[in-house]
Amino acid sequence: MYPDAPEVTVIDKLGIEFTEISAERTAGRMPVEGNTQPAGLLHGGSSAVLAETLASVAAQVHAGEGRQAVGLDLNATHHRGVRSGTVTGVATAIHRGRSTAAYEVVITDEDGRRVCTARLTCMIIGG
Repeated sequence: MYPDAPEVTVIDKLGIEFTEISAERTAGRMPVEGNTQPAGLLHGGSSAVLAETLASVAAQVHAGEGRQAVGLDLNATHHRGVRSGTVTGVATAIHRGRSTAAYEVVITDEDGRRVCTARLTCMIIGG
């Protein structure tokens, strides 16, 4: 999907794994360990990276070959702290247009409790 991507990206560094990829819905998970702030809780920035990664990949699938999805706006609300385990994110399309795509991302803990809700809007360029 990204032929010119560097060998190691933030996706690798945070341990993000994709479990489902489509333009309508993209999902993945990330370990809490190694992605915490000094107090031992999952870092809000780590949640934001997971959210933007999932939604950006979905938007890129929507954009198609020869076009590129680039983030315009990301917002995230953090609902609860997580100290261990894995979090799972699901990006669901809100809007898939010719020049923009928007996704809601819900991140949950291993008990299915909502940890973060985010929204990403991407601009579709090229082609």
